[in-house]
Amino acid sequence: MNTAGSPRSAAELALENQPIGSLQIRVVVLCLLAQVCDGYDINSVAWAVPSLIHAWKLPPPAFTIAFLWSSIGILVGALASGPIGDRIGRRPLLLGSLTIFGIASLASAAAPSLFVLSAARFFTGLGIAGGFTGATALSGDYTPQRRRALMIMISFTGAPIGGFVGGQVVAALLPHFGWPVIFIIGGGFPLVLVLALAIWLPESPRILAARASLSPRQAELLRRLAIVPTPGGAHVDIARTGTVAMLFGKGYGLQTVLLWIVFFCSLMNLFLFAYWMPTVLHLIGFTPAQSVFASSLRDCGAIFAVLYLGVMIDRSGPERALALHYLVGSVFIALIALVMMPYAILLIVTFLAGMTIIGSQTGANAACGALYPARMRTSGIGWALGIGRLGGIAAPALGGYLLSIGLPPTQIFLSACAFAVIAAAATALLRFRGTRTAAFTAEELAS
Repeated sequence: MNTAGSPRSAAELALENQPIGSLQIRVVVLCLLAQVCDGYDINSVAWAVPSLIHAWKLPPPAFTIAFLWSSIGILVGALASGPIGDRIGRRPLLLGSLTIFGIASLASAAAPSLFVLSAARFFTGLGIAGGFTGATALSGDYTPQRRRALMIMISFTGAPIGGFVGGQVVAALLPHFGWPVIFIIGGGFPLVLVLALAIWLPESPRILAARASLSPRQAELLRRLAIVPTPGGAHVDIARTGTVAMLFGKGYGLQTVLLWIVFFCSLMNLFLFAYWMPTVLHLIGFTPAQSVFASSLRDCGAIFAVLYLGVMIDRSGPERALALHYLVGSVFIALIALVMMPYAILLIVTFLAGMTIIGSQTGANAACGALYPARMRTSGIGWALGIGRLGGIAAPALGGYLLSIGLPPTQIFLSACAFAVIAAAATALLRFRGTRTAAFTAEELAS
């Protein structure tokens, strides 16, 4: 097993310097489609709540329990999926996770009560977290180090695409078919996607290169990446033992702590908006369809962040770009919380808030995938997301509490400003992490 500073094998050098061709693009596109499920799932229960308030005759804070169990499922899935993906492979993790997610989402459509919905939401969270981690790791394994943050971030645009496009579809169908259609779409798409991934998505080349025996198709894939299959498996940077302890190993402890702070605050911020914004907009007078449409523009804004943020992270590191993004985002959050504005202006501000805040989280995901070496990549991402989902658990409880004590609906988002500022500070401090991560020196490239 390589450390960050040891010489790399020929196989490892080939992977870290692979060209970006049709194979790499295919993997990133398929992983992007998997991320669409994540973006849709985060928003789906929030889209359903304005309608369920009337259908089940429940007050808005009652739905905190459904939000909580969704986040708990994501937490459990994120913490478990990292080690699983490092040991058994990214592809089976992704396929199994999306299957669980799709079935549980369809079960949500038939939920007769809040209790049943909450139970189904736990399993959707469990499945989507594994899919999220597996897709991120696969994207990283099929891209060269010099463009890893950009390519991972491109795959992560699937999440805001899922939120935005899904929001448009739901806003159009909701008045005609009612809230179950939200979960029927959310379950059908990943189950169809699983079939496509089973046919066209390859396993991680690192997993394959470490195996003692390969099928002819797998051996040909490695040759395509300039890796010669060997009977004992090629020497590549991949986990063979427990990897969680590695996250605090020499040179990575400070980085891990700071990333956990960033993810906690960022996802606290993101989930407070994702879960409560449709309900808040409904409470201040907009229809359920209008509330869903406006909320979906957050995700639309995040799509545009990929046009420049991934390149900036690859060129200068995550510290400056992400810190600035979080700080600017806090300003847009404050406007939504404090200023009553016409619907058209609200749409614009929501778009900009999504571009900066959700865009920053997308950038943080990409940075996490790039800062950890391959042997701990899925564990690094999985645990950062898992710790971050603690913020996702706290966010719905905080929003429900603030609404229950009579705070004006939009002002429940004021707390998100503080979390955005903390995320900015922790991101800026990454400059002191002192790790070499997976970058290669000129001596290694020449060896």
